[in-house]
Amino acid sequence: MSEIRQVRYAVVGAGNIAQVAVLPAFAHAEKNSRLVALVSGDADKRAALRERYGLEVDGDYASFESVLEQGDIDAVYIATPNSRHKEFALRAAAAGVHVLCEKPLAPTAADCREIVDACEANEVKLMVGYRLHFEPANLEAVEIARSGKLGEVRLFNSFFTHVVRPDDVRRDPTLAGGACYDLGVYCINAARSIFDAEPISVLANVFEKNGTDDTTLAILNFPGDRVAQFCVANSISSVSSYRIAGTDGDLRVEPAYDYVDELVHYLTIDEKTERRAFPRGDQFAPELKYFSDCILNGHEPEPDGEEGFLDVRVIEAILESARIHRAVTLEPYVRHRRPTRDQAEHVRPVRKPPVIEAPSPSIK
Repeated sequence: MSEIRQVRYAVVGAGNIAQVAVLPAFAHAEKNSRLVALVSGDADKRAALRERYGLEVDGDYASFESVLEQGDIDAVYIATPNSRHKEFALRAAAAGVHVLCEKPLAPTAADCREIVDACEANEVKLMVGYRLHFEPANLEAVEIARSGKLGEVRLFNSFFTHVVRPDDVRRDPTLAGGACYDLGVYCINAARSIFDAEPISVLANVFEKNGTDDTTLAILNFPGDRVAQFCVANSISSVSSYRIAGTDGDLRVEPAYDYVDELVHYLTIDEKTERRAFPRGDQFAPELKYFSDCILNGHEPEPDGEEGFLDVRVIEAILESARIHRAVTLEPYVRHRRPTRDQAEHVRPVRKPPVIEAPSPSIK
């Protein structure tokens, strides 16, 4: 039997998430994924990372198309600041290269639609990097909510906060920074998956700092009198948790969104609480392997461009609600695809490599 072909990747961007998570993950996804090239505006980073990973080609952002051609690239993993996701997704699609893009897909819902349309027109696959769509603890929480164990699930409450360095891109409005784009997307996505529905209205309050939403409080109303509320912040000590409550019980997940620690469930039914820990692992290799499988076997990814669009339209509504100081109604929308437990895969954690001019966004 012939060996399965590897999808040849170029990673676009060499910031912290690329260096500590994306680039090392290829070692765990080598069955069908191969790291070939790096695109970055920093020549020193490119040289050091090319040597570390034995890359075939590298280049700056202006030479993006040349790198794709020289490396015979099949797919890109876009890990640039949010403001540049659309640019490189469109350029990749025009070159006939498949697109795996970090979340949020783009800063606006209109930009998301443009990316989706471009990928469809050029017949390339598009997936948004929702790593938790492949993470066992998150998918098990979704399954518990859907199973009826908690009765009718009515409430979702979440905190996701950290203290961000003053010079980090997450504090730069020109790069589409802010707590909602960085952290809120996780809370929104979790609520949408757990309720298996799209919100119908949003009410929010935002505390700004330097032109970005530094702390955001949001209430999302869902059909059937269900409510999700969350707080995200770039200036509050690290918290990563959510809790879902139904008529017969509740589930708390804490930590909930991390990729460096174990994730833990606290399931309470009939006043009895069971704790279950899910071991830490490499959350990026499973999404690489999944996307490569979609490319090689002609499948459509589950966390597709529509999934990215639906989260961003909620973020836009949240920021608009805060601006006008009243609730914002969302157009009704039916999403036919959701993450399932079948997508779960645990891969052993990567050893964090030394970073090159890419400090962690959070102040420890």
